Amino acid sequence: MGNSKMQRRMALRRKLHILRTLTNSKSVKKSGIIMDAFLYIHKLQLRVEAIKREYQYLVNHIQVYDVKVEKFGSGFFSVRVTCKKSEEILGSILEALEGMKVNVVQARVTCKHFFGMEAIVESASADTDETVVNEAVLKAVTSNY
Repeated sequence: MGNSKMQRRMALRRKLHILRTLTNSKSVKKSGIIMDAFLYIHKLQLRVEAIKREYQYLVNHIQVYDVKVEKFGSGFFSVRVTCKKSEEILGSILEALEGMKVNVVQARVTCKHFFGMEAIVESASADTDETVVNEAVLKAVTSNY
């Protein structure tokens, strides 16, 4: 019986030491270490709330839309679109590209908190330049707002 009591006491001592280390507590008393841990947890909760508020602010104040088109290689373009979510935005962009006879070679889309698209497109026409593609995608995006 005495051995198990000693083991529990050693386990408690190890746990308090770990807690003291994690919370940078200077206290040596059990009650002081526990109070420092409560304060540490409370400070972490406040930081999490501040991060959540900042994130929500960023999500709510993202530009309504941002469209960037860059040409690389012969007939290839990089298309980046970022905007607030809209249900038909992807369809509108794809229709605009299809109407220009531009093929989407590769695309990555996200729509969790905002709509984001990165695509590589190819134009069969030699006279297509980035401003024409940019205007078409921009028109498709703005038609949803």
